[in-house]
Amino acid sequence: MEMSDPVPKLLLQLISSAFQRCRLAEDLCRLSLLLLHQSAGNDPPITSISISDTGIGCSLVEFQDLRCPREFNGANIWDGLLSLKTTCFSDDEVFCYHINLGECISNKRIKRQPSQPKNGAKFSGTEVSMSVFASMDALVAPIVTFFQKMLVLHLPNVTMDLVVEQGASPGTQTQYVFVMNGDQTPCFTASNLERLKSGLEDCVLRHGNCLEMMCEQCFSDREHLKVGSGTACPEENRKRPGGTMEVVIVISDLLETTRHCSRSCEGKTEVVYFDNFSPSPIPQVALSALKKIDWKSYGLILASVNDQEGHVFLEWENFPSYVQIQIALHWYHKKYPTRHKTEPGINLVKKGIKSALDDLKTKHEGFLLSSHSRKICSYVPDLARSLAGLIFSSTDMDFQGDCLSVLGFQPQEAEREAVEDYIQRKIVTVIGMNESKPQKDQEAAPFLFFEGGSETSHYEDEEIEGEYYSTSLE
Repeated sequence: MEMSDPVPKLLLQLISSAFQRCRLAEDLCRLSLLLLHQSAGNDPPITSISISDTGIGCSLVEFQDLRCPREFNGANIWDGLLSLKTTCFSDDEVFCYHINLGECISNKRIKRQPSQPKNGAKFSGTEVSMSVFASMDALVAPIVTFFQKMLVLHLPNVTMDLVVEQGASPGTQTQYVFVMNGDQTPCFTASNLERLKSGLEDCVLRHGNCLEMMCEQCFSDREHLKVGSGTACPEENRKRPGGTMEVVIVISDLLETTRHCSRSCEGKTEVVYFDNFSPSPIPQVALSALKKIDWKSYGLILASVNDQEGHVFLEWENFPSYVQIQIALHWYHKKYPTRHKTEPGINLVKKGIKSALDDLKTKHEGFLLSSHSRKICSYVPDLARSLAGLIFSSTDMDFQGDCLSVLGFQPQEAEREAVEDYIQRKIVTVIGMNESKPQKDQEAAPFLFFEGGSETSHYEDEEIEGEYYSTSLE
């Protein structure tokens, strides 16, 4: 069953709504999904589905815009009916409904059924159930992938599990439990951006959350990850509700043993997109923004953007094989649910991505430098070596002592290698600081490496094989 099939799409919508109810509860919640093979020998097979959560009670508004045809490619896929049970803490009963998604008239879609008394019990939650004509395997794969991506949001109050029952015997039951890394679980007061950063770090270390623990063939520890984040918000008005675009970029140096890992990304960058706290196919505006980013100013050359049914991968030119980049974009509104879906503008997405890239450059000296700055940095080791040589070869002890004191060293304890390394890092830091300034504020140095002539010819992009940042700092 392909993702163009409306049944998996409907399932993911219902799961996403259940996740939102748990998120808004701001208390420990559980989201459970049960797939039950209802009868043997049917062609196509019948699968019973139940989606339950312990979040806040649902609003019937959530079901007003749901659509799912009863037929696909000339075959029946389901009867179009949903069974709904929901309640809030303050309710004395559980409300029951039948929802006919095949009904075009909205006020006739939902029919209330007899309620069930709670007998004084205090709880809240929702259960949605349906039956479809589909094989179990065709449903499980997209659901597992969806849950794995949900973990990137790193919400500490939600646990998720999927139970698949192929028959009555215990051996035919399979359970999938999706949990966050217990050592890195963010607190309830953490911001959405802090959770996204922590979640994407775990996702990278666990290869898309396919593993329970960090892949030791590719990574040594999370301290070696370089993480940048950025936020962009549009102007809010009555016609356009306020929203927030958050971006997190994780860059990691892989171990040599990564060649033995079957899950290695082979230099591709996956872009994960979330819309209102739910995994979503990346919209066209975000694709356009990715293509319009000035990647060369960060030492990267974008070769292609591949969109495979909403799964987007970026490929780079002259990119080192030992480096991996992952990007997460999250666009969400302040209010939920929203009846009218909006998308961020291209400039807003670009602003968020650029903010995350600049954050990486600020945190890590000499990192993600442009090709021109990397060209300058290629001269830095020789320059630092020469300066250190001048200091240590001097026979004037007062001059030598003054130079070492200015650099922060004790003359009696200073070693040439340490002084050389310090000078080198300081020069690279200045180069990076100057590059981070707006173009009009950058300090010109027209005679630093050449005299006269055409300036353009000296500023052409010069690729340094295997480098995307100054390796002198590593």
